[in-house]
Amino acid sequence: MTIHDDAKPVLEVINLEKHFPVQRGLLRREVARVKAVDGVSFRIAEGETLCLVGESGSGKSTVGRLILRLTQATAGSIKLHGVDVTQLGEGELRPHRRRVQMVFQDPYASLNPKLTAGKIVGEPIENFESLSSGEREARIAAVFEKVGLRAEAMSRYPFEFSGGQRQRLAIARALAVNPSLIVADEPVSALDVSVQAQVLNLLLDLQEELKLTYLFISHDLGVVQHIGHHIGVMYLGRIVEIAPKKAIFTEPLHPYSQALIAAAPVPDPRFKREDLLLEGDVPSPMNPPSGCRFHTRCPFVTARCRSEDPLLREVAGGRFVACHLREDN
Repeated sequence: MTIHDDAKPVLEVINLEKHFPVQRGLLRREVARVKAVDGVSFRIAEGETLCLVGESGSGKSTVGRLILRLTQATAGSIKLHGVDVTQLGEGELRPHRRRVQMVFQDPYASLNPKLTAGKIVGEPIENFESLSSGEREARIAAVFEKVGLRAEAMSRYPFEFSGGQRQRLAIARALAVNPSLIVADEPVSALDVSVQAQVLNLLLDLQEELKLTYLFISHDLGVVQHIGHHIGVMYLGRIVEIAPKKAIFTEPLHPYSQALIAAAPVPDPRFKREDLLLEGDVPSPMNPPSGCRFHTRCPFVTARCRSEDPLLREVAGGRFVACHLREDN
């Protein structure tokens, strides 16, 4: 499946899977598998943002870690600029690591408290480039300036920064080696609302200036609506709908997408959305339901949903949905 058939993707993920073994007993025998990611496919074109949304445990963050090879995939392929990085050894992977960087959720835990800010941003440069100390200092100062930090802050330690400044520092570290793809895993969820807007606007400005490509992982639909170009809705390890942002927010096609949009807070109290309440809990990824994985909570479930797994298929230009209700449209 594609987002833009005419655009060469920076990132292409095909049938990606990650199953974690569950071991028990003295001999640590495998008794089951947690299907955290189970057949995820998408593309992201240069300069665009794909947002992955869904409840906790849907597999969003695992997808991000798989793309960075922080976790090894069980199956599937991850193509960065056309090269399948899942098949590369550590030595072969090194040139590709600088092309994809990550901004983590917690700006307090993702920075080494024993290093100065300049050293934190300079480490990736040291790892991937041979620069003199003067050239490296100049590069670090330029990156600081780009994210809205003063060059004098290079000598300070992480505890001397506010939460928003720490996340700017984390973004600076990601930018230091000129990546083409940034995976942002809930990068503003730990920040105050006013600071969230500043960091999101910074990411948008950097994307426009540097033609960056983002995979943005979030549970906050307000944040997603502000920064995304396309949205992929995940449920129990799979993408159930992927479409342009405007289409998702104005006319979601999958019942789960409809429930997410209906549950999102609305700034204008005069605006009323039609409620779509879901019953029951999310099933265990260790033992997902047969057929459509959403059928145990879907208000429109049919007998076919309980037995036949729907495929993610295109129902309109750039709109993909995995739902039997949409197959006749």
